[in-house]
Amino acid sequence: MTDPGQTTADDGADDEYQRLRAEVRDLRARSRAHVLIAEAQGMLRERYALCDADRAFTLMRLASQRYNVKMRTLAESLLSAPRPDAREALWFPRRARLAQPPLNFPAAREVGPGNRSAVLKAVLSQTLAVVGTDMGNVQLVDRVRGGLRIEEHTGHTADFVDFFGHVGEDGTACAQAARDVAQVTVHDVETDPVFSTSAREAILEAGSLACHSVPLTTSSGICVGMVSAHLDHTIGDLTAAQLKVLEVVGAQAGRWLAWHERTVVLDALEYLHALGKGRAQP
Repeated sequence: MTDPGQTTADDGADDEYQRLRAEVRDLRARSRAHVLIAEAQGMLRERYALCDADRAFTLMRLASQRYNVKMRTLAESLLSAPRPDAREALWFPRRARLAQPPLNFPAAREVGPGNRSAVLKAVLSQTLAVVGTDMGNVQLVDRVRGGLRIEEHTGHTADFVDFFGHVGEDGTACAQAARDVAQVTVHDVETDPVFSTSAREAILEAGSLACHSVPLTTSSGICVGMVSAHLDHTIGDLTAAQLKVLEVVGAQAGRWLAWHERTVVLDALEYLHALGKGRAQP
């Protein structure tokens, strides 16, 4: 139904505008991943003298599927890992293999072994339950570009995910939490000085009036990601009990992510290396 004074033509123009905005968001998201994967394909072609980019993509896809590692994650790790030693049969011949660390918080009880996507969903679910909201996201450190990129989210608008798909080292609460390796509560988005003008406008437009960010940290205290809860109303301080539970979630998740990076992702890279050298069967 149109508003008074609004014509059917206006409705059609608005629908077309929204469709084009969605298309642009989708193209931007695809472009971010495509550039990274294309760069990884070029590296593989040069390293293993592959005939074309399609062959490089096939090897990446095989390694991605075998170890349940996203193509983007595989490409990022490939580009940031040291070049394999041609004298060694394995890419990482002396790496230590550690047991998968436990995740003891309730939302992680049904997570299968080595499933990073399920772990991130559980981390987000547990955080939202503790804070008392249904809107939030998980970000991981971008090893190629720096900053943080969104990996899991719920309750956010498409424009929010597009704007905050990748954030730098300042201008947001999650950036401050990553920089300080400490939990950050924003009681009122409209007045908190942590946000840049554009970030504040984007968060308020998405309906978030307050937020709380929790760093995901390794056993050595390095931030490898962030989980943030967003609320549609301003808030006071979280209780000591809430902060403690979230600290445990962040520490367990960070240790698990570090293990996954050093074990599952490196297994995928070694398999990719063996495929490239012709020592493994697809």
